[in-house]
Amino acid sequence: MSDATIRVLIADDQALVREGLALIAGSAPDIEVVGHAVDGLDAVESALRLRPDVVLMDVRMPNMDGIEATEKLLAHAGEADEIRVLALTTYDSEDFALRMLEAGASGFLLKDAPGEQLLHAIRTVAGGSAIMEPQITRALVARAHADADTSVPEALVSQRDAQLAQLTAREREVLELLVEGESNASIAASLFLAEVTVKAHVGRILDKLDVPDRIHVVIWAYETGFISPAAGRS
Repeated sequence: MSDATIRVLIADDQALVREGLALIAGSAPDIEVVGHAVDGLDAVESALRLRPDVVLMDVRMPNMDGIEATEKLLAHAGEADEIRVLALTTYDSEDFALRMLEAGASGFLLKDAPGEQLLHAIRTVAGGSAIMEPQITRALVARAHADADTSVPEALVSQRDAQLAQLTAREREVLELLVEGESNASIAASLFLAEVTVKAHVGRILDKLDVPDRIHVVIWAYETGFISPAAGRS
């Protein structure tokens, strides 16, 4: 295998699912499936032993679920620094998504996603970026909108408003689309910008909001009660 090969560990309690994912992932010349895990405990042990680049982590598993397994795995400073977790589930609940992301997952994808989408997600998180199924992002944003009138700590609101005040008008437009789960290409098309320009705007937004990636922009929007002007947000 070349140095560019992405090493993948598949963690799922269903043998047919593991075999199906392995078949899809293994079909790509730049991806190697290095192991399988049957539950969360096995996933943590196997990942620390095999040191894959990406763990495809099922959310619901016996003995230890994917959320706890992700948290425990990524807590191993030094041993798991280069390991990225891509959460996979048949459940499109925003609760699972938010909990997996807060545990440290780099992305969230539904198991019924097309094979090419799975391969793209593996390559994306292996490259150090984050990815989320668009409908999961929309569900998170919808939940934030539904919870908009619930109490958000005043200090957090003040911090959010101070961060938003740092954004230019164009960056605010990009942010609105970013929290809806839009890709850079989609944002570029919507705002009639070059994709490289959108990428630069996204980078500045991450810096000003003090978040590491676009996934955490969604978490930031959820936790701070941010609501877009188009939806009557403030």
